Amino acid sequence: MSQLIKITLPDGSVKEYEKGTSGLQIAASISEGLARNVLAAKVNGQVWDATRAIQEDAILQLLTWNDGEGKNTFWHSSAHLMAEALEALYPGIKFGIGPPIETGFYYDVDFGDHKLEGEELEKIEQKMIELAREKADFIRKEVGKADAIAFFKEKGDEYKLDLLEGLEDGSITFYEQGNFTDLCRGPHIPNTGFIKAVKLTNIAGAYWRGDEKRKMLTRIYGVTFPKAKQLQEYLTLLEEAKKRDHRKIGRELELFTFSEKVGMGLPLWLPKGTLLRERLISFMKKAQDKSGYQQVTTPHIGSKALYETSGHYEKYGKDSFQPITTPHEGETFLLKPMNCPHHCEIYKHKPRSYKDLPIRYAEFGTVYRYEQSGELHGLTRVRGFTQDDAHIFCRPDQVKEEFIKVIDLVLYVFKALGFEDYTAQISLRDPEKKEKYIGSDEAWEKAESAIIEASAEKGLETVTELGEAAFYGPKLDFMVKDALGRKWQLGTIQVDYQLPDRFQLEYIGSDNQKHRPVMIHRAPFGSLERFVAVLIEHCAGDFPLWLSPEQINILPISEKYIGYAEELKSLLDEADITGSIDNRDEKIGRKIRDSEVKKVPFMLIVGEKEQEEGKVSVRKHGQGDLGSFTPTEFISYFKEIISESLNKQ
Repeated sequence: MSQLIKITLPDGSVKEYEKGTSGLQIAASISEGLARNVLAAKVNGQVWDATRAIQEDAILQLLTWNDGEGKNTFWHSSAHLMAEALEALYPGIKFGIGPPIETGFYYDVDFGDHKLEGEELEKIEQKMIELAREKADFIRKEVGKADAIAFFKEKGDEYKLDLLEGLEDGSITFYEQGNFTDLCRGPHIPNTGFIKAVKLTNIAGAYWRGDEKRKMLTRIYGVTFPKAKQLQEYLTLLEEAKKRDHRKIGRELELFTFSEKVGMGLPLWLPKGTLLRERLISFMKKAQDKSGYQQVTTPHIGSKALYETSGHYEKYGKDSFQPITTPHEGETFLLKPMNCPHHCEIYKHKPRSYKDLPIRYAEFGTVYRYEQSGELHGLTRVRGFTQDDAHIFCRPDQVKEEFIKVIDLVLYVFKALGFEDYTAQISLRDPEKKEKYIGSDEAWEKAESAIIEASAEKGLETVTELGEAAFYGPKLDFMVKDALGRKWQLGTIQVDYQLPDRFQLEYIGSDNQKHRPVMIHRAPFGSLERFVAVLIEHCAGDFPLWLSPEQINILPISEKYIGYAEELKSLLDEADITGSIDNRDEKIGRKIRDSEVKKVPFMLIVGEKEQEEGKVSVRKHGQGDLGSFTPTEFISYFKEIISESLNKQ
């Protein structure tokens, strides 16, 4: 007699199925069309193979290409397909790890003495498509540790043996497809036939386990799709992304540079880039001032003991620069990896009353994290960056209200800068891995409830991700879509009951007893460097007028009118309109073209007629001639545009 289990389906209905039924079989019972598109199944919150048997009552979600976790499963399986192709083409190679990433997947491979060249990627792509057409099933097998070790010893793959050292017997699974077997916990798509289009995008170097003392492997990046049309759309997007690359535009607009002598991953901001930064900082400070924040400043270093108290050293010490020991007293310091411990000490410098709270400290503080050289990428991944950091110390009864105020601030920033397509991600701890987090269950439940309630009250479109919380508390992360539809994590708000406890922070309550404050961490920009990079690629360097580092360019028709151009620039300087005079010995057409390339919002052309009439001919970037203005008229027009831009919220 068969046993039945109850399955809660995606539409909320509950149906009975035979024990051992898979998510894919359930999908087929709903519709064949759905079954053809199911890539994985989410069973009681965990992502499984769609073909894996369900043995007990469960809540089921069927994942397709339109789901982030479905896409991750697709790309993880594609990494295995690429590994199978590589093993067929290059016998004897060894494999490191091959995870999905936000834009596809990669696999780290030891090719021995062979140096993989870019022209070989097409051959690998063709082999992948050939193997995909065989529609080989992905087969999951539980393997004992001794058998797993024996298998990879026979293959001579020291990387898989290294990975096995950290695994316990009873938790090891292999996946097979076609002629390839890999150590992997999964999940995977039903079979390779789902993969219809392949593009291998890049070759890079990566040290095994991220350790510079170990061997450098070849990292092959790729992306795959369930439809050939999607690959063509992706390639078109890739070409547009190249045009918008913040490194390219940053160089063309003279915003920032890097120097090997200064150090990898340490950006140097040029005058125009510094002006852009300062405008962003000023914008944020004005918004913060209106919301009751107080500006503070902390050092670029802190004692190792400070970060041991906060717990950051234990969790992130390996990602910090090596400790610095003073030559005489023998004190040990770290380059500041985060600002929050410093702000805790500022709060602690004098007694606090419940009447003092909330206290809101804000700082544009530069912090330092040691990123592997292979992971550095323009301004999006650097070793030194500035955070628009703030920490709010409040009473437990103030948490939700303060959290909502921070949400309002984040949304104000996004709207002012044109990021209007976003999703809020509620990042909670993984209940199965509580050892990763500090603090009591009670404190975590309070913090998580505050975020969930505040998000609901603001009517935010949210998704919930388990395991994405910070080690000290849950958070609300804002996932923003740029002009090309790419997702970026910008802005974060975190509720923290742990650091106030670790630093023994107190306030005297209305009952005249000592109480712990709650700490809210927030950074609407996050990393200023990364924010600028995303903003550049979002607007392709066409910044909002109020933010543009070069708002006008005055173009004299000949050197006879440079004097009038200088008079005009003085008037504009007094009106806080920034720009320059193009006094090169070039024809006016060339000057206009160059200004267009530099994306200067306004070109002010001056010649004999303009000088005689005390006017200026105005051209707008991307639009052309706007006619003649007196300086006063232009200043009014200019200010009106900025006012409308900043007040449209």
